[in-house]
Amino acid sequence: MRIIVTGCAGFIGSHLCEKLLEQEENTLIGIDCFIGPTPSSLKDLNIYSLLQHPRFQLIKDSIMNIDCEELLQKADVVYHLAGIPGVRASWGKDFFPYTENNILASQRLLEAAKSVNLKKFIYASTSSIYGYKHGMVAEDAMPEPLSPYGVTKLAGEHLCSVYHQNFEVPVTILRYFTVYGPRQRPDMAFHRFFKQILTDQPLTLFGDGTQSRDFTYIDDCVKGTAAVMNAENTIGKIFNIGGKERAAIYEIINEMEKITGKKAVIRYLDAATGEPKHTHADISHASKELGYSPDISLREGLIKEFEYMKVILKGESI
Repeated sequence: MRIIVTGCAGFIGSHLCEKLLEQEENTLIGIDCFIGPTPSSLKDLNIYSLLQHPRFQLIKDSIMNIDCEELLQKADVVYHLAGIPGVRASWGKDFFPYTENNILASQRLLEAAKSVNLKKFIYASTSSIYGYKHGMVAEDAMPEPLSPYGVTKLAGEHLCSVYHQNFEVPVTILRYFTVYGPRQRPDMAFHRFFKQILTDQPLTLFGDGTQSRDFTYIDDCVKGTAAVMNAENTIGKIFNIGGKERAAIYEIINEMEKITGKKAVIRYLDAATGEPKHTHADISHASKELGYSPDISLREGLIKEFEYMKVILKGESI
């Protein structure tokens, strides 16, 4: 299978590429323009092994600059993971990168997909499109994003839907719930928390710590994502990709203290604007159609991210 992965040097994208290359029949073209909250130095590390792989090719450029139609003619499947992430940074004057990379770039790819013969166009979305919901949330819940970031990702979903309805672009939408693990972005909580604990810095906590999330370990996330490619009955559908366990942030910090053997000093900040108090994924649809079942417990996943952070911090000047 000839596969294109946009955002290939990012947290999820780099893991997904490695997963897809486990199948010898797959060849990959990865696209990444090396912008966003993850420094280029970390993205270089993310794709170091990919660059050594004979069935992987990197295009280091923006989707806005590429001849997308020519590119997509070389593909059977597109995984569109590229975009600018992050709720907090989407507020304020610097919103243009969100509109350009989350909306305009998606439209460019979809426009090109009209005239080529793709088997699947898989769009990576987010639980942020739901907003605040009580209890477990299924894919048919009314989207009510609380942040500009969530609005841009929902716009991307709507673009996928109208290109599917009007031009039969074979889209599938995945909504990720708080993915964590090795290579997690530096702006995300677990990366920040481990770094702050390991370097004896105060742990910065937005809110009181009672907020809870459905945490999805990266290996589970890419397993579900990769499964879409060959699964039947997925075109035109949306799937939640959630984790094995939910937890409150204070419970995560307690577990991190046990794993690191160090006591966290917490500096409480105001709750972040635009983030829901709780998230809880109903993954029954993904379970039925994709055979998706998350395997990694929170403790196991946190230990894996801790081991990664120890290696990363050795290479940083603290």
